[in-house]
Amino acid sequence: MKSVLTSVLLVLLLAAASASLIPSAEARVTPPAETRSRFAALDEVRLLANGLLQLGQSLREFVHKTRGQMNDIFQKINIFDRSFYQLSVLASEIRDEEEELKKTTLILQANNEEVKSLSLEINSKVEGILEERSRLQSKVGGLEEQLSSLSQGLVTSQQLAEIGTLREVIHSQEKSITELLRAVREQSDQLNDQRLQINSLEKKITGNSLAQETVKTPDSLTPEPPTLTPYEVTDFRNDLPSDCSDLFGRGRRVSGVYALKPTNLSRPFMAFCDMSKDGGVTVIQRRMDGTVNFDQTWQKYEDGFGDFQGEFWLGLKKMHALVARGNSILRIEVEDWKLGKRFVEYNLHLGGAESYYKIHLKQPMGDLPDAMTNQTGMMFSTKDQDNDSHQDSSCAASYTGGWWFNACGYANLNGRYVSVRPKSRGPERRSEIQWRPSRRAAFSLRSTQISVRPSSATNTFSSSGQTGSSSL
Repeated sequence: MKSVLTSVLLVLLLAAASASLIPSAEARVTPPAETRSRFAALDEVRLLANGLLQLGQSLREFVHKTRGQMNDIFQKINIFDRSFYQLSVLASEIRDEEEELKKTTLILQANNEEVKSLSLEINSKVEGILEERSRLQSKVGGLEEQLSSLSQGLVTSQQLAEIGTLREVIHSQEKSITELLRAVREQSDQLNDQRLQINSLEKKITGNSLAQETVKTPDSLTPEPPTLTPYEVTDFRNDLPSDCSDLFGRGRRVSGVYALKPTNLSRPFMAFCDMSKDGGVTVIQRRMDGTVNFDQTWQKYEDGFGDFQGEFWLGLKKMHALVARGNSILRIEVEDWKLGKRFVEYNLHLGGAESYYKIHLKQPMGDLPDAMTNQTGMMFSTKDQDNDSHQDSSCAASYTGGWWFNACGYANLNGRYVSVRPKSRGPERRSEIQWRPSRRAAFSLRSTQISVRPSSATNTFSSSGQTGSSSL
């Protein structure tokens, strides 16, 4: 641009110079007028040159400014392209996971149908055996009548042999019926496990399909939590285990939901058994993602609530039935937001409903600092049943969740679940899940699990409660 302006300026100067070198007739006649015309032309050339220079400078500045703006636009376009590529990759991964879950669900459904057909076949065989047994019993009755009629006489050897043969057949049939009933119970347990797995996968698929539209937070919880899986009465479960350690002793090693009957006086109920630990424990409480609202009434805490595949509270009635025989261990496992895991175990005695489930704990053991000794001897409290030792207010109403509150301090594993710990020290922070071993230390927790087991059960896993580094 500058070279063009210079060329134009030179052309104008040459034109002015040539005009000044060629004299005209008027110039020879009137010299003063010629001098004034030449100076006027030079001034106009200078003005025109200055104008062209200013125009060139303005054009150059505009070009530089436009080039900078275009570079900024290109950078933003590149950033948008990278973000769009990352989103497309993430969406592709979600679609792949959803397809895998769908395939697994189809396989489990096919297995479920196969197990159902086997169960029906076994049931039909059992019915046939029962009919055969009734026929044999009728034959035995007829023989008994014959024996009674021949009581005055002698029984032939052939009749005695026939009676002995029938007794052996009945005995073998009873053994077969017992084995088939055991097989039916195992098939029923497998059906329950398959059903739970299918329900879990369906929930995962539903969650993945909705993950791009909404994110569930603790603030969106419904006041009423789901009801725990009830015990379904069948004719084949008459020898239920007393707890998960009993089930472990019978050879079961898969963690899941099982039917338990702690004592002859207690009613059967479903519970989650954690078989990952040598000996097996019955899980009372589990927190992991905040999907269940634990700020519930006294009745809910007595009966239990939640989802065995996620968060739940088993219930004070069932907990008391599990530990009513005495010599029980309460195990508490926690995980902080830095994925540090620790545990603590107590010798446990729990009162019944007449004592408001008063708890007694002693001899803590584990790598988690003790925070429950201050609460031993306390009754259970909820927002509608205040049994704490605080005279001025209700700890359960202030801190949320049901617990064995003393004076609103130290520990509350049923508090409000928060994914980010509040910076303030007000009620919002006090109401969260926490474990406070001292006045100066309080920890916000990511997950918790409370379980019980008999103290006589095998316990080789106490030293393995910590996995990974811990910041507790």
